[in-house]
Amino acid sequence: MVSQDLASRLIRLVDQISTIIVGKRPHIRDCVACLLAGGHLLIEDVPGVGKTTLAHALSVSLGLRFARTQFTADLMPSDLIGVSVYERSKEAFVFHAGPVFAQVLLADEINRAGPKTQSALLEAMEEHQVTVEGETRALPVPFFVIATQNPADQLGTYPLPESQLDRFLMCLTLGYPDAASERALLAGTDRRGAIHALTPVMTPEQLVEAQQAVMNVHASEALLDYLQALIGATRSGKWFVDGLSPRAGIAILRAAKAIALLDQRDYVAPDDVQAILPQTVAHRLVPVAGSGRGAREQVRAMLEAVPVP
Repeated sequence: MVSQDLASRLIRLVDQISTIIVGKRPHIRDCVACLLAGGHLLIEDVPGVGKTTLAHALSVSLGLRFARTQFTADLMPSDLIGVSVYERSKEAFVFHAGPVFAQVLLADEINRAGPKTQSALLEAMEEHQVTVEGETRALPVPFFVIATQNPADQLGTYPLPESQLDRFLMCLTLGYPDAASERALLAGTDRRGAIHALTPVMTPEQLVEAQQAVMNVHASEALLDYLQALIGATRSGKWFVDGLSPRAGIAILRAAKAIALLDQRDYVAPDDVQAILPQTVAHRLVPVAGSGRGAREQVRAMLEAVPVP
């Protein structure tokens, strides 16, 4: 069973962020699940719907060190990772760490930077370390990248390569608020200002313990059979051009375990896999020609076709 202390902290975490990002509780749960699963999050949407505010509220609520980098066409890898500068007083080069050494890195408008800068994140996201001037430096624990991305049809954007998309555990779209939530935003206080009044619900150490609790959530043999059937369906050529990688399969299972933990269960159910699958795999897949569906719609159609054990 999930401990009551952990369960209550996770509920308070989602509740607190919901006071900042109004009317988006399912999206906030997915974001928290992504962090609990030890993954990275990509948020794709038009400007102004709360992507940056969500990232900031999450980091404050968890007591994590937060850094925001605005990705632009002239951003260099050294601006992100850091650089060694000669200091005359020490008669030596001293490394000045970049924003990637924060616990939560907000890569704002990541698809406005060039491919060279985008690729500078690959080692950090996969191995939680960076190599600078031949020296490998470990990143803090926990380490979480939240990247925001403008729609690809907007001016000045570069498409993210498949290798980088595959490193994001989830891709979410917040969308516009409903009428009641938007009225609350218009009538209420400034949400960015309200972030400063938040207090941490969990410590970084408690977050690491929660991530370990996710790994201990049980997945039965029947559940793994179902997951393998879904992965096999993506590779059949019927639904998508290319299928899911083994890394993606592991990501689905971790995300489903995190959803189960948020629901205060110590086992994964098929409903958990179904609930998280579009957010976890749609950004990794390209529908076959002539399907007439987007990636998310194609994933949902595939879910309906694959029988549940």
